Amino acid sequence: MQLRCLFVFFLSAILFFYTAAAEETNPERYWPAGAQLVISLSMQFEATAQDAHAEGPFGPMNEKYPDTVTPTWYDYGMNEGIPRMLDLWDKHGIKVTSHMVGRAVELNTSLAKEVVQRGHEAAGHGQAWTEQYSLGREEEYQANAKSISIIEKITGQRPVGYNAFGMRHSKNTLDILQQLGFIYHVDNVARDEPFLIFLNNKPLVVVPYTVRNNDFFRYDSYSPMTSAAFLQELKDEFDVLYEEGEKKRRMMSISVHDRMATPAMIKALDTFLNYAKQHKGVAFMRKDEIARWILQQNNVPVATKRETLQAIGKSLPEGME
Repeated sequence: MQLRCLFVFFLSAILFFYTAAAEETNPERYWPAGAQLVISLSMQFEATAQDAHAEGPFGPMNEKYPDTVTPTWYDYGMNEGIPRMLDLWDKHGIKVTSHMVGRAVELNTSLAKEVVQRGHEAAGHGQAWTEQYSLGREEEYQANAKSISIIEKITGQRPVGYNAFGMRHSKNTLDILQQLGFIYHVDNVARDEPFLIFLNNKPLVVVPYTVRNNDFFRYDSYSPMTSAAFLQELKDEFDVLYEEGEKKRRMMSISVHDRMATPAMIKALDTFLNYAKQHKGVAFMRKDEIARWILQQNNVPVATKRETLQAIGKSLPEGME
């Protein structure tokens, strides 16, 4: 009996160390093809869907008068920004995720089709510029269902990923996303790698968005900087994540908004992409590709109980860990 127990113990130990060694030497333990760092770009397709009093760079004005100039700032996104970005992605041979507002797709059908025809992902971004956290469950469900239908009808691609307006969810959002067949969302900045959150006993992938490598946050509003400074920040972020990628799964998220794709910003992105591509083991992936990869892996972080409750607008009960 003792010999049998010893045999089982040693066999278990051998299997454990063999599995650990195999995992350590597996070139795809973090990313496909053994990539050291994955970069995922978001191209926001949302301009022209804004409401009549949406803010712009011209300052507030009395709402009883028509604003004739702010809408032109948004028009720039569709007339210049998206076409300019599409050419940049083609130049570098990379595919991106385009978070599309349903109404913007309706108003710019040819351009929305072109995004998908050129190999990019059409992801959900709501039907309108609406703070969905304030919507009732049925209203939120119907708005997202309508957006999905419009995007699929016009582009030929059904969204499987989601980015909420302003990144803020209601307590029902994640449940609604699962019901509508989404496999991931991006509205979480808790990690520099994808992770899983389990709801209704089903996994939903979180492919983290970014407020750091984000032209809107860094180039226009809360902490404005020049395109040259933005370029340097992208390089600095890349350098650290690339080094960390030798020992763990790392992802660099970058977000670019249609109306922010000025010549100076595109030059900065072009220079950064050239810089990143000089490094061995750098891959560019759409977020749907990332989500599907993550769902096939067994070494992915899982949201804690606290994080899960937080994601659906609840607090961890006192005394619970």
